[in-house]
Amino acid sequence: MSATTIESTGLAQGTWNFDPAHSEVGFTVRHAGISKVRGKFTDLEATLVLGETLAGSSVSATIQAASFSSGDANRDAHVRSADFFDVETYPTLTFASTAVSGGADSFELTGELTIRGITKTVTFNGEFNGVAVDPFGATRAGFEATTVISRKEFGLTWNAALEAGGVLVSDKVVITLDVAFVKDA
Repeated sequence: MSATTIESTGLAQGTWNFDPAHSEVGFTVRHAGISKVRGKFTDLEATLVLGETLAGSSVSATIQAASFSSGDANRDAHVRSADFFDVETYPTLTFASTAVSGGADSFELTGELTIRGITKTVTFNGEFNGVAVDPFGATRAGFEATTVISRKEFGLTWNAALEAGGVLVSDKVVITLDVAFVKDA
């Protein structure tokens, strides 16, 4: 996806819609300093608009905070509570890109991430996984990307001290995207 044209990658200009059945948006955070807890969001919408070049392209996404799932009902309820996402007050997390750059194999996606009403600029480092036409005639494109944020910068400050020192939940959160988009007909 160089500055030449988007078409050179097999992608077509225009609007691409998020494919939730073939995507995952999640994160990893260190727990008690010894293990990692993974979570994901199951209810989100996103749109990719491809221009002639990457610089002329954009991504926007809205995630329903209450759709957080880590596989543990008690932890999920706690993460949805006022201690973390406070889904009653802040029902959505949003992302709106401000810049896209890179080449055919890798890209940087910079934008405004809003969690708990706090907006910060983040940059995802990503890979373009290719484009294909499925057996039903839909054109699909796949991407992977990651970024690291400080949860405290987004007002996610709850924690508990550990008897041996340290805290229960690390500040560093790795956000991972493994997403597919379908070209608008």
